[in-house]
Amino acid sequence: MTTNDPIEQDGEVTRRNFLYVATGVVGTVGVASVAWPLVDQMNPSADVLAMASVEVDISPIPVGQTVSILWRGKPVFIRHRTEKEIARAISENNDPMIDPADDKDRAQNPEWLIMIGICTHLGCVPLDNTEFQSGDYGGWYCPCHGSEYDIAGRIRKGPAPRNLDLPKYKYLSDTLVKIG
Repeated sequence: MTTNDPIEQDGEVTRRNFLYVATGVVGTVGVASVAWPLVDQMNPSADVLAMASVEVDISPIPVGQTVSILWRGKPVFIRHRTEKEIARAISENNDPMIDPADDKDRAQNPEWLIMIGICTHLGCVPLDNTEFQSGDYGGWYCPCHGSEYDIAGRIRKGPAPRNLDLPKYKYLSDTLVKIG
C-alpha cells in the first residue's frame, strides 16, 4: 500500500520542508534584529560609566582643608582632618545625637573624612564651617534650614533626619582613593 504523503518522499527534503525551515530562520533573524537594539539601549552609556567611579589623589590636600569633587552629579567632600579634629570627633562619640554614629564607622582612615556633600533634609549643599567656627559643632552648616553637622558629618542640630551620607570608597594606596 502506498501513500502520497507530500511531506516525505523517499527521505529527501521537499520544497515544503525547505520553506518551513527557511521561514523559521528568517523569522528568528528578524526578531533578533528588532530585539537587539531594544536590549542594547538599556546598557549604561559611556558618560554614565565614566561617572560610576572616580579616583582622587588626596596627597595635595593640606591638613585642615576640605576639597569638593563631583561624583555621579553630587558633590563629595574630602576633608584632611587635623589631630585636634580627630580627637574631638572621637570624644563626641557618646554625646546625644539625632543619628548616633561612631567616628570610626564614618572614616576608614581617621585622618580622612569622605562624605557626600548634600544635606539629608532637603538636598542643599552644606557650607564648610570648619574655618569660621561659627556653629556649635565645627563641621558643616546647611544655610537652607539651619542643620549643623560636626567634624565627622554627624547631624547635631536642625531638621536634617540623618548624618551626611557616605559614598562607597576604598584606598588604592596611601594617596589614592577610588570613590564608587
